[in-house]
Amino acid sequence: MPRDTTFPRHAASLILWRRRAGGVVEILMGIRHSAHRFMPNRLVFPGGRVDLADRTAPAASELQPETRAALERAAPPRLARALGIAAARELEEETGLTLAPPGTDIPALGVLDYVCRAVTPATLPIRFNARFLAAPAEAARGMLGGCGELEALGWFSLEEARGAPLAPITGCVLGQFSTLMAMPTAERAARALVCYRGQDNPQPERFPLLSESAHSRQ
Repeated sequence: MPRDTTFPRHAASLILWRRRAGGVVEILMGIRHSAHRFMPNRLVFPGGRVDLADRTAPAASELQPETRAALERAAPPRLARALGIAAARELEEETGLTLAPPGTDIPALGVLDYVCRAVTPATLPIRFNARFLAAPAEAARGMLGGCGELEALGWFSLEEARGAPLAPITGCVLGQFSTLMAMPTAERAARALVCYRGQDNPQPERFPLLSESAHSRQ
């Protein structure tokens, strides 16, 4: 008898980036502990599932219109905002860095840019409907540390990250991030949105940046 399909849990990951001397882009990543059931021993971005409290959590600033529109392409407004909160919360929990402006303890969502989305295949027992967001390192403050979920936490160039033990989907997201960084700012809002599906060879689906009438939950 076929196993019931597991519903993918909504999740968000944050690509925190900076430029070092010479203009090389570095991103903050860490290796998931070997005890994790999902993607153990893989280099990943800080991230995790959306918690119930994320849906009502306050923010120092709200999502940019382009970021909000991209998230709402496949989520109702309240969930779209919660995804931004979750990305900021997971960054702080897993790295010790916060997007909260000085003098506050609530994150600024206005610094977030949308990268892409990925849905874990229905054949797997643990599934996520993950959104990948990005923010510049100057928007964060604090000292690297975190809760210990990510080991070998540090800054990696895109080349270094691609040579590390990555899950195929992480490699795809790095490609989308690279494309975004190479694109003039004025053109980013008009780009097609990408959603990856699959496991060993994730395949992209492309959508125009237009809100669907019923906000797809796929």
